[in-house]
Amino acid sequence: MKNLEKRVPIIRFKGFSEAWEQRKVLDYAIHTYGGGTPKTNVPEYWSGEIPWIQSSDLSISNLFNIIPKKHITELAIKSSATKFIPANSIAIVSRVGVGKLVFMPFEYTTSQDFLSLSNLQVDSNFGVYSIYMMLQRELNNIQGTSIKGITKSDLLEKKINKPSSREEQQKIGSFFKQLDNTIALHQRKLDALKLMKKGLLQQMFANNEEKAPRLRFINFDEEWEQRKLNEIANRYDNLRVPITASARISGTTPYYGANGIQDYVEGFTHDGEFILVAEDGANNVKNYPVQHVNGKIWVNNHAHVLQAKENKHDNKFLMNAIKIIRFEPFLVGGGRAKLNSDVMMKLIVKFPCYEEQKKIGTFLQRLENVITLHKNKINKLSSLKKTYLQNMLI
Repeated sequence: MKNLEKRVPIIRFKGFSEAWEQRKVLDYAIHTYGGGTPKTNVPEYWSGEIPWIQSSDLSISNLFNIIPKKHITELAIKSSATKFIPANSIAIVSRVGVGKLVFMPFEYTTSQDFLSLSNLQVDSNFGVYSIYMMLQRELNNIQGTSIKGITKSDLLEKKINKPSSREEQQKIGSFFKQLDNTIALHQRKLDALKLMKKGLLQQMFANNEEKAPRLRFINFDEEWEQRKLNEIANRYDNLRVPITASARISGTTPYYGANGIQDYVEGFTHDGEFILVAEDGANNVKNYPVQHVNGKIWVNNHAHVLQAKENKHDNKFLMNAIKIIRFEPFLVGGGRAKLNSDVMMKLIVKFPCYEEQKKIGTFLQRLENVITLHKNKINKLSSLKKTYLQNMLI
């Protein structure tokens, strides 16, 4: 509270000690612009090269590098309320999707959901992050209630604290922009690795028409065998324990559901290498939850527990073999996709000799470890960014 009264942040760059000044959003820019939507039933309005953005093009976490999905013509601008907005402006969502904003380095147009700030009177990067934090605080103050919109006049009257020194603004803005660039770099690497793994799964596992996969390790050329899942894996119902939240005791054993760890509990010590397959509660059947677990385990009634039969089948290989199965034809229950245990255990799986299974399983697990590493880096950097935003902007 003391820092707030003096209008200074908790964390600052060296060499700056002056109190920050309080300004309104309208002080951030010389000009402001609204927007509009050209008639969607006139094709010639939507066949141009002028970027036109709408709220759905933006995300809360991405404040730069937007790629407009739609483009309009000059005729569309003349025939609607949308306007040319100069490059290097900040586009702020003021209606559905409040909390989103983006810096636009090129000329653009918007829907009526935006207020744009142009001819900025602050460092552009600092302006983006400080407005972002102001909006996040506004959202937090209403305790989870969805904001349907904010009038442009109210938005312009919102108060923001900023350093009077342009140099300090630039240092803060550059710091957060570099942090975001690092997060984006790891995200691109993560996306590329996921895409690589998806392609490898298609190449390294034999499909229904193939007797062997298209991509193999050297010295393996035998045809793959075909078996029902119940012939090559055991299912453990005794690890699926229905337990209510009120009955759980906090501990160290992971308690799994259909989509991952739900909690850490005490009182159960089954230890081993398992494969978890969602029974129900899977929201995306195209990426049906299948995961490899090594260690203590306890699951609820929304997950099946499998284990490859010893000395014949590798758990890591089997997990990936199950993951590429198209589950949609075998699910029941409408909106809440359900995979019955008897149906699951009759699904067909193709597999090679044990040695080849081990090589494939180990290779894919190493790749998954790299993917997890990038996920963890992104999570840590995002958490660090949140902390710095809260302590460097007031």
